[in-house]
Amino acid sequence: MKIHLQELSATLASPAIVRIADLSYPRLGSGKVREIFDAGDALLIVATDRISAFDVILQPGIPGKGAILTQISLHWFRETRELIPNHMLPDQEQRLLEIFPDNPELRLRSMVVRKLRPLTVECVVRGYLAGSGWESYRETGTICGHTPPDDLREADRLPSPIFTPTTKAKEGHDLPITEEECAQELGRERFDEVRTASLRLYARGHERAEKAGLILADTKFEFGTDEAGKLYLIDEVLTPDSSRYWPADRYEPGRPQPSFDKQYVRDFLNQTGWNKQPPAPALPDEVVRGTQERYMEAARNLLG
Repeated sequence: MKIHLQELSATLASPAIVRIADLSYPRLGSGKVREIFDAGDALLIVATDRISAFDVILQPGIPGKGAILTQISLHWFRETRELIPNHMLPDQEQRLLEIFPDNPELRLRSMVVRKLRPLTVECVVRGYLAGSGWESYRETGTICGHTPPDDLREADRLPSPIFTPTTKAKEGHDLPITEEECAQELGRERFDEVRTASLRLYARGHERAEKAGLILADTKFEFGTDEAGKLYLIDEVLTPDSSRYWPADRYEPGRPQPSFDKQYVRDFLNQTGWNKQPPAPALPDEVVRGTQERYMEAARNLLG
């Protein structure tokens, strides 16, 4: 799988019109970011430029965001394929050329993948105290059944990464669950498999991000199975949308960290006094540009 960093930069400098609505394939689903189509023996997943916060889709989108996330995912699917098989088809490049012969912009934001059955949980791994993990620790001293040392500060590194799964809600918030609740949902054997895979994937992501000058604070993985029950890594992987990346040279525990995720957008929304109910305030041009720059900086660091 070739990663198109130069083409991605050129696309962002002069964005083309993305006509996802013109695709002739049957649409199977529409998420906050991705559109899923039936491509016969495979699924066609197209990442849009939509951005959401607090479970609300915001306006306007972030130009090029879908292409950036797709190219980062392609990078990590390649980097982790010896740890666990993933949903990417081996003839990815050729299939996309056949589907979009005259639209390189759509090729940059699309993947052709196996048809699999997604698991009913999302697999979160935390290596540092941040976000909802920090809030839970500060209030209760625990995180999804884990009890870290009692003297940690915000953004401190945990003694070892912890697995903190969540439910997978079709609408509204995903809810944290304990490892035991996850095992009851998946069955003990499958739970052990996804927990081990998630921790190994996080370790690989943290190691490679560190070499790129980044800290991978936490991340979310999704898995699916084929008809024989074989486990695959699916969806997106280790992108700024599914992960919390911090610049290593600015890391300072005891406070919130600058990041490459959607925190920049969340901070703007929090400053407006918005009540977190739709409709959300429109994103000003400087927030759109700043967010796009953060996504692209993460891509340059990771894909280099």
